Amino acid sequence: MKRLIIICEGPTEQAFCNDVLHSYLLTKNIALEAPTIKHSNGGIVAWDTLRKQIVRHLNEGNSIVSLFVDYYRIRDSYRFPGWMESKSISNIYDRMHFLFEQMSLDIDENLRSRFIPYIQLHEFEGLLFSNIAVFQNNFTKQELDFQQLEDAISSVKTPEEINNGPATAPSERLKKAIKGYDKVVYGACLASDIGLNTIREKCILFNEWVMKLETC
Repeated sequence: MKRLIIICEGPTEQAFCNDVLHSYLLTKNIALEAPTIKHSNGGIVAWDTLRKQIVRHLNEGNSIVSLFVDYYRIRDSYRFPGWMESKSISNIYDRMHFLFEQMSLDIDENLRSRFIPYIQLHEFEGLLFSNIAVFQNNFTKQELDFQQLEDAISSVKTPEEINNGPATAPSERLKKAIKGYDKVVYGACLASDIGLNTIREKCILFNEWVMKLETC
């Protein structure tokens, strides 16, 4: 059985890996481990810090290593490979693929083949817009302003394109639409209800990532 380590930005991504991806990848003969980023209180860190953890895991036998971190809130000062150059790429999917390539090139050549670079566009919560009907099954009318979710998804082609502004990022939209929304408590549960297949059908970049994971 192959060993796959997905370094998670925080407990929300970790719960998704453990509750949703783990059982699926087992069917592909892949054992998943999902540690969070070291030296972080639940959030993204500078690339140099993250790279050290990636390399450390890659040096643990023949493990395959990937990431589950959000594009949202990555700062220029974090110096992700190709970050500044990527800003001139207007197509967001081309931009992400460029970043993945640059991240891979920054890993030593003898380790690179076992590294699967990934950044979630724009953040994990965008995946939850793959089927907003699920929210109606989990929250009362008093708790949920469903129209806000409808407005968010109707303005984009795919859930991943719900943008990363401080007031319009997916997580911010959920906080406004749902009273008392807690992403750690609800995130993985909602994703489980939506189902991995539906998320893959609706989210292009995420599906590409899972395809790489299941064939690693």
